[in-house]
Amino acid sequence: MAGGTALLLIAHGSRRSAANADLEWVAAGMRDRGRFAFVQVSYLELAEPSIADGGAMCVAAGAAEVVLLPYFLSPGVHVRDDLTEARDELGAKFPDVTFRLAEPLGRHPMLLDIVADRANV
Repeated sequence: MAGGTALLLIAHGSRRSAANADLEWVAAGMRDRGRFAFVQVSYLELAEPSIADGGAMCVAAGAAEVVLLPYFLSPGVHVRDDLTEARDELGAKFPDVTFRLAEPLGRHPMLLDIVADRANV
């Protein structure tokens, strides 16, 4: 993948492996789409790998750019503070790699379709 873009999916993390499996499902789907050269999951807390470890895995895979995508619904403290700090720490540790923090899932128009679909169960 040398020089490609990696996607680092970031969830809060849970002690329940079934909850963390949702992010693994998303990662597998993103890998199948082939848009990113490397897709890695990571967790803010309570599960492994950590964001720092996940970012390091992206770099080890040869990423020139890493997109940190918060698997969060809103831009609360974790996204605006904790993930910004994690991005900055990764950038300081790997200065030759670009780390970009994407927006959380939040106000994306397609989310309305998902909510409507879930409400019809």
